[in-house]
Amino acid sequence: MGKKPILIVDDEKNIRLTMSQSLEPLEIPVQTAVNGEEALQQLREGSFGLVFLDLKMPGMDGLLVLRRIQDNWPKIRVIIITAHGTIESAVEAMKLGAVDFIQKPFSPVEIRELATLVMAREALDEENAVDYVSLIELSKRHISDRGFSAARETVRKAIAADPAQPEAYNLLGALLEIKGDWLEAQKFYRAALDIDPTFRPAQVNLDRTTSWNKFGKIDLGQDEQEEAPSIKRGNEERQDEK
Repeated sequence: MGKKPILIVDDEKNIRLTMSQSLEPLEIPVQTAVNGEEALQQLREGSFGLVFLDLKMPGMDGLLVLRRIQDNWPKIRVIIITAHGTIESAVEAMKLGAVDFIQKPFSPVEIRELATLVMAREALDEENAVDYVSLIELSKRHISDRGFSAARETVRKAIAADPAQPEAYNLLGALLEIKGDWLEAQKFYRAALDIDPTFRPAQVNLDRTTSWNKFGKIDLGQDEQEEAPSIKRGNEERQDEK
């Protein structure tokens, strides 16, 4: 990803300004867009490595922008900007390669740390990723590339490397939901709770997947709670095996 510019897409001027200033210490060029149409125009005209994208914008919504990015610039990494700890269409966003989320309000340090983490993820050596943290980050890179089979395999390796971390079981459960395997996903949410009964993301996911209204909210752990509609079965298998 190198020093390619970062693009911030948000209709709120204060958010764009705050994020731009927060990223200045990274010494990476930053550009901004006020809506989806302007963002796509800038993406056509320049080369970017990372996009901070708000899904809640007037006009073209962020999910459509995310689809266009994946179709035309699949190597660009996208961090979703969320509000109030919730995000609509989280499963759909994850299916399109967005696995990183930052919640409003956020601090400058949080913005810089997440941008740095996502960019560093690109340099991971798959052969040398053997510890828990590296394997989790590698699995997220696979998700960004929509390589969901590889992501599931890598998360399983992370679990083997450190079986005492509930977030790995929760992430694997989310990946199994994308595949459409609800029952298997529930097993991993329960496994996370067996390790840590207070691990709320897994409890939220388990409650949702065992309720009559299965298409409620999915929690990947970055935010308190993330909302998702039904998964379109017709797209799953096409996107699942890369």
